[in-house]
Amino acid sequence: MTRAPNSGGPAGGHQKGDGRGSADSKARAAKGGGKGRRKANRRGAARLAAVQALYQMDMTGAGLNEILAQFESHWLGREVEGQQYLPAEAAFFRDIVAGVVDAQRDIDPRIDAALEATWPLKRIEAILRSVLRAGAYELEKRTDIPARVIVSEYVDVAHAFVDRTETGMVNAVLDRLARSVRAGEFA
Repeated sequence: MTRAPNSGGPAGGHQKGDGRGSADSKARAAKGGGKGRRKANRRGAARLAAVQALYQMDMTGAGLNEILAQFESHWLGREVEGQQYLPAEAAFFRDIVAGVVDAQRDIDPRIDAALEATWPLKRIEAILRSVLRAGAYELEKRTDIPARVIVSEYVDVAHAFVDRTETGMVNAVLDRLARSVRAGEFA
């Protein structure tokens, strides 16, 4: 029950949005770009897969080990339902999914606080909840990655699934969280 990205999404090599970090450019980088671009591409693919895995867990109630095994054996870097999924950094994928599951009780209230009072997290569409949770996890736990990069990457992931209005909400919420948990990066 994985949610397919719009227009094929990053996994399929197409992505809505302004082209920054688009899947097409990431796919080209994976095929022949520099070493740094390949790593970024594999991390972008891992983020997309993590969001899809979190969405599937939310919708089906599947457990962590089941989801990790399913994605690693059937989705990452493979063709599924006519879509070619980009190779992903598997350890990074596992870190995000397991990290969100482990920290969700702490992450969700922080996301709620960053959302408008009339739109608590439970009212947000499941795919957007997954994007926000993954982004919040990285902002809080992956301090080796600049906050602005994390926000930008998850806005790009959101572009794969939803329209510009909703990606604006993702940007605003993750930016609020980033400025809260990593204020020093925005001074």
